[in-house]
Amino acid sequence: MAIELGQVQKAQYEQLLSSGTLYAVLGSSGELERRAGGGKRKEGSPPSTAGTQGCQKTFSQGGITNIRMNQDCSLRRQAEEVIAVNPRNPQNLIGGQNDSRLGFNHCGYAWSFDGSKTWGDQTPPFYQFVLADGHTADACSDPTATFDFDGNAYVGGVLFDVGSFASAFVVAKSNAGIGGAFCHTPAALSFQTLRTVPLGVVASDNNPDIFHDKEFIVADQGENSPKRNNVYATWTRFNFATGAGVGVDSPIFFSQSSDGGATWSLGVEISGASGACTVFSGSANPNACDQDQGSHPVVGKDGTLCVTFGNGNTPLPGVNQVLFVKCPGSADCTNPANWSAPVKVGDLIDNHPTGPSPEGCPAGRQRLPPNGYRVPEFTSISVSVDLDNRLYVVWSDFRNGGPPCDTGNAATSTPPCNNDVFYAFSTDGGATWSDTRNITPQREFGKTAQWQPWSAVAPKGNRLWVAYYDRSYGDCETTGCNDITLVRVRNPASNSPAFQYRRITTSSMPNLTLANNPLQAGFLGDYMWVAVDPSGRPHVVWADTHGRGGDSVEEDIYFFKGKENEER
Repeated sequence: MAIELGQVQKAQYEQLLSSGTLYAVLGSSGELERRAGGGKRKEGSPPSTAGTQGCQKTFSQGGITNIRMNQDCSLRRQAEEVIAVNPRNPQNLIGGQNDSRLGFNHCGYAWSFDGSKTWGDQTPPFYQFVLADGHTADACSDPTATFDFDGNAYVGGVLFDVGSFASAFVVAKSNAGIGGAFCHTPAALSFQTLRTVPLGVVASDNNPDIFHDKEFIVADQGENSPKRNNVYATWTRFNFATGAGVGVDSPIFFSQSSDGGATWSLGVEISGASGACTVFSGSANPNACDQDQGSHPVVGKDGTLCVTFGNGNTPLPGVNQVLFVKCPGSADCTNPANWSAPVKVGDLIDNHPTGPSPEGCPAGRQRLPPNGYRVPEFTSISVSVDLDNRLYVVWSDFRNGGPPCDTGNAATSTPPCNNDVFYAFSTDGGATWSDTRNITPQREFGKTAQWQPWSAVAPKGNRLWVAYYDRSYGDCETTGCNDITLVRVRNPASNSPAFQYRRITTSSMPNLTLANNPLQAGFLGDYMWVAVDPSGRPHVVWADTHGRGGDSVEEDIYFFKGKENEER
């Protein structure tokens, strides 16, 4: 935390804790209240509650509809979102977000049974969980959600106590038929759905040198997979006192549940070692790929588990890399020996200007002026796999950035900031990868910023959907307003993919600053999300700053769904 407070400088290789964790600590310490001391804002009019299970808000323009997913009626931040589609009933959706209605930061989860027309939401039964230090958890970050083949829903989060060292990664369940409307214990007990504990515990520690972060879960939905309905978890395990190498590491860990989330295997390190990892190891192995953050797991139709993540074991400042590992569907993935050695997908260039900034970006966080939001390069890497086992990885970086946005100082760097979104694909199960392809070239978008992408591929593989924050509309590059663009990449694994761009926000989101919302400025979350239903239709969620109406400016989660024929 000393990095974010500007007390020490970040080492070249060192990865940062997630922004959700950071804001929970800043909130409990009073730092956000001090930041807000001189800020003023006008309150919006109360929202309508007609036609929904909470506080409804919908924006419509030109055939585009944005529906607010979270149903919190207060002026509290929701950001860092996920969406999952029930494979047995595509009308049933569950979403998650970092949720501040109970304080900075907690987790909230939403559900819909009518394909997103109406939503309900809840805070999960996480806060009865007793951490390893004997305290109950008082914060939750990095929400994650998935459905298994049978339609059971699972949600998870990183729990911690802002006043002590304990942290944990836990999972709750919502049985098939409940659809996320409420969560309960994963344990197969009598009156299971009436019980909130025990939770499924993936990891739990009370150690000042260990912190569990940036976790995702995914269930095996393959009808013919040998591991159908297994639930998998990957996350970053920070160790600030390894006793070897540079003395600190953050490898990617893995655990699995084969009993519906009730029990979890012992966590094992899967980020491995490679000649691509040449410096700054935190272990006795100088080629350990252990300076990582932002893992994302997906499961192929044959049960193969594929994971991508960002890695900083590289010799040049700002020149990091995207790595890929996998475990075959026929293998025991709890054995680290059954994971492939990491393969480089592409470079990850993150030499952006660094905060603190006048717009609210904390110290040590990279950003794209005039926005004060963190640019989460390591935590917005996504992987997807089609039914022919072709793999696609999407990320963004600053390789095409330059003056006047590259001074290294957030206070003096100015737009335009040419950040771009990229993808690469593999047709041999991840053994080799294509050249990196620019989805947002300057010839299409000018010298403007596109960042924080997420992606999903249609089952047949003929459409790759990519959504991201975009400043190419109107004067947003200079004023800091934002939109969401959805790209359809037709035949993405061919030599001549076709790109179709669609603005899916009904109007540009206002820039969140210390002047208009000092408690929420600086954080749009570390990721957004894209999911496809069985037909290949895209579902997109993002943190939107439009607010409730009137003059209010605040963050809520909004949803967009493509048309039924969008896949064709």
